[in-house]
Amino acid sequence: MIQKFFCSLLILMSIHHLVKAQSNQLIRGIVTDQITSLPIQFATVSIVNSQPLMGAVTDSLGVFILSPVPTGRYDIEVSCIGYHKRIVREVLVVSGKQTQVFVGLEENPTQLSEVVIRPTLDKQKTLNPFAIVSARMLSVEEASRYAGGFDDPARLASAFAGVASNNSNNGIVVRGNAPRYLQWRMEGVEIPSPNHFNDLRSFGGGTLTALSAQMLTNSDFLTGAFPAEYNNALSGVFDMNLRKGNTEKTERTIQLGLIGLESSQEGPFKKGGKSSYVYNYRYSTLGLLAPVLPDGASSITYQDLSFKLHFPTKKAGVFSVWGLGFIDSANNNPKKDSTDRKYYDDSQEDKIRMRTGALGVNHKIFLKNNAYIQTALSATANETDWQTKALNQSEQLVPFSNISNTNWEYALSTFLNKRFGNRHTNRTGVRVRFLNYDLHLNRAASVGENPAEIVNASGNSVLSSAFTNSSVVLTSGLRLNVGVAVQHFSLNNNYSIEPRMALAQNIGEKHTVGLAYGLHSRIESLYMYYNNSLSTDEKAVNKNLDFTKAHHVVFSYDWNITDIIHLKVEPYFQHLFSVPVMAGTSLSAVNFQSDWFFAEKLINEGQGRNYGLDITLEKYMSKGFYYMATTSIFESKYKGGDDVWRDTRFNRNYVVNLLAGKEWKVGKNKQNTFNINGRLTFQGGDRFSPIDEEATKARKAIVYDETRAYSLQSAPITNVHLTLAYRKNKAKSSREIALKIVNLTQQPDFFGYQYNFRTGGIDKDVETVLLPNLSYKIQF
Repeated sequence: MIQKFFCSLLILMSIHHLVKAQSNQLIRGIVTDQITSLPIQFATVSIVNSQPLMGAVTDSLGVFILSPVPTGRYDIEVSCIGYHKRIVREVLVVSGKQTQVFVGLEENPTQLSEVVIRPTLDKQKTLNPFAIVSARMLSVEEASRYAGGFDDPARLASAFAGVASNNSNNGIVVRGNAPRYLQWRMEGVEIPSPNHFNDLRSFGGGTLTALSAQMLTNSDFLTGAFPAEYNNALSGVFDMNLRKGNTEKTERTIQLGLIGLESSQEGPFKKGGKSSYVYNYRYSTLGLLAPVLPDGASSITYQDLSFKLHFPTKKAGVFSVWGLGFIDSANNNPKKDSTDRKYYDDSQEDKIRMRTGALGVNHKIFLKNNAYIQTALSATANETDWQTKALNQSEQLVPFSNISNTNWEYALSTFLNKRFGNRHTNRTGVRVRFLNYDLHLNRAASVGENPAEIVNASGNSVLSSAFTNSSVVLTSGLRLNVGVAVQHFSLNNNYSIEPRMALAQNIGEKHTVGLAYGLHSRIESLYMYYNNSLSTDEKAVNKNLDFTKAHHVVFSYDWNITDIIHLKVEPYFQHLFSVPVMAGTSLSAVNFQSDWFFAEKLINEGQGRNYGLDITLEKYMSKGFYYMATTSIFESKYKGGDDVWRDTRFNRNYVVNLLAGKEWKVGKNKQNTFNINGRLTFQGGDRFSPIDEEATKARKAIVYDETRAYSLQSAPITNVHLTLAYRKNKAKSSREIALKIVNLTQQPDFFGYQYNFRTGGIDKDVETVLLPNLSYKIQF
């Protein structure tokens, strides 16, 4: 297979045109008002420090074109009378693909007659104007360039302050919260976790993303006290968007790598039209990486497809149709030789089939008087089929466990965004999600016994919410965001009323302080409401569970030390309450990670608290060099059903990231680039419970002492990630060869212990995941 890979690589490298040595491209973009989304005419757009000066002025549709632009990386400055100047950092121009830039300018209500000198740093400005504290814009180009990103937004986010993660899965632990408390959104719609093999190792996480960097545009990542429009999220929100295709010309990208093949295309539906399409398909297998992956990984295959169709009209607004779908498959067979079997997993057969999809139709129409309405109609589906059999004493495979869950939903959301004068903007909307489900889980107590029914339910429910949020400019440097959200769950008629507030004050041109508060809530995974109790034989014992809720308080301090160096400091406190716990025990839902077969009654009497300090020091790229250093110091505690405060599973205490990279211009005319990017992560280990050795030996299976839950901590973890890339730019195409390695030093992840039935001993359950990807990409 390796020979086939390199043969295919050589074939791709031979696909090229006879071209000139020097290559140029154009930058096309749109400038809009960040609040109203209306185009801004006569905005000045220029490339910073370009020689000779290169600039343009936007037309009546806010469109600008900079051309010809030599390949390279640029900072783009956008200014207009009455608006704050904005600098878009690190815009990459390659020869095989037009560069698209979308810029939202923030109006200055106090100085409408002159250009404001103070610039807004684009990398710190969220796309959502209502998110002003504890939020950051995530650049898709960063996910491709940053070491450890692996073209995966989730893995890129793990480099940000306040986030911890493992190598073996890309679940996002935000400020000590479980990954399942994070909300994933696409095009304004909540979607299932967009990760291959999601929820298997960690609820809310998977192995690798199903989202291609070819499809995403810049997105927002929120880590606390988010605005009122975000409901059903406790720890954070990943608010992602798909980009629209090129409306001027057809462009294609093909990438071949050790983990699979990827192909994308975009362009106008007809020449001269304004409608466009873009799609991406990827097929992957980890068979080539079998020597460096855990046993059974070679059977993993997956594929995904994503697309977006964009249809602007003259009077009826802008329509878009988008979709994402992916299929996952993996098998694990028992070891044939009984002398090779040490753990119970060695005697098991696993067959995993998963399907996830999302489809949406969005509409945006502009009204008179600085208002617009945005509406989304969507459907999502998620299916998990995981069948496990085990060898009995007669060496026959018998059923052991079964997960057969199907969730699908239809959702309608809409909001009205209206600016009242130049100081007050309001956004008010509703969202209704029609949840449908068919859920079946069972598991045997031991091999040879009949699997017990844990969940057997089908039906439908409605999760509905409404919100209103106002942003008010109180003075020239002081902004107030205030709102309220309401959420109702028809399954048990529980509801939540949630106030939200944020203040941000500019102090001079370099400093900003902020304060934010929010009450947030989230429903549990649907199967949990229908858990049967194996100890009492009661059915659907958790059907009346209330929302898990949390108060967030965040303080922030931003300092633009220079034009390219930025410091951000955020102390925070989060109080969780109404947490599902099991009475009289240490068990709490805040620690659930992959607990599919939990089967007992829960009550909403648990609590939790997460508090800490996040620090980010970042230097934006200049002269080809950038760095980012983040530090998170935190505590994550919980109180279970026994009223005892303990460390949570995710209380690592600290996470330190050092990330840096250098890019060189190479080649006869300096039109090509070579870059090297590295990342060092040092973090505390996960928490785990001590082993009850007597009970373990009696049952011949690991039994933890839950009276001392999570009182132990695994060793600190040091990870090193590396990315090397060489890009060659021709006149009509560009090609890139890259090597991206996650966990270069092969640091193992610790998952507890396993009972060794051959020796009667107890062994550590560790897994070392080294993810290398050598890839070749051509854009033309």
